Amino acid sequence: MQDKLKDSVQYIRNESNLIPEIGIILGSGLGGLANEIHVDCTLPYSQIPHFPVSTVEGHQGALILGILGNKRVVAMQGRFHYYEGYSMQEITFPVRVMKALGIHTLLLSNAAGGMNPDFSVGDLMLITDHINLFPDTPLRGPNDSSLGPRFPDMSRVYSTTIIHKAKKIGHDLGIKLQHGVYAGLQGPCFETPAEYRYLHIIGADAVGMSTVPEAIVATHAGIHCFGISVITDLGVAGQVHSISHDEVIKAANEAEIKLTRLFVALMNVL
Repeated sequence: MQDKLKDSVQYIRNESNLIPEIGIILGSGLGGLANEIHVDCTLPYSQIPHFPVSTVEGHQGALILGILGNKRVVAMQGRFHYYEGYSMQEITFPVRVMKALGIHTLLLSNAAGGMNPDFSVGDLMLITDHINLFPDTPLRGPNDSSLGPRFPDMSRVYSTTIIHKAKKIGHDLGIKLQHGVYAGLQGPCFETPAEYRYLHIIGADAVGMSTVPEAIVATHAGIHCFGISVITDLGVAGQVHSISHDEVIKAANEAEIKLTRLFVALMNVL
């Protein structure tokens, strides 16, 4: 891990002198925020040593370094997923790289199905906690104490300070913000009606196929974490309809302007 980190970080630093403060991971259909970044350097994942390559439609597959608002950022325009066949360590490797580059805060976004009956398609949900239903964890195996503790505390994965700031920004900008618990599953199937019911019963408000592994590694690394889901479909009892990835991308694209405004405004208070 340390050797791979050194290779990746050295390559990135050879391409850009910018030292990022904030990391951003953009989910399905949410890569447009990159258009707001004053770009210093764009690096395709395929060129960065030891980076996986994104294989999912809606994930452009590039690492962007630049300025967003008044903050130096490194943004992943597209992420990696367990269902693509990568290991948990591989899909979270970029979080380790961003930490080594200098970030102290990580903003995570995703497209998710909503189980809360108060939610509507297009809503933004601030993630207050998560339920890890993946069959593996990125921390499995020998622990490198230089990267984080063997048994990290997961009682406050998502920063309440940033959540409160986001709520105020949402109010000031007139952006409706929901909040709730995100359940992470391995995918790639969308959930059955019975699975939606089960997930809501155990306490989840939204479900997706990402974010949890990255949040675990960020917490392990001592990074402040903030997560937000774009509700792209509903799994509410009596309202479960067939869904396709194209429909998820379309709904995410339509909600993206709200997410972009929120993230840009957050840069001024982080």
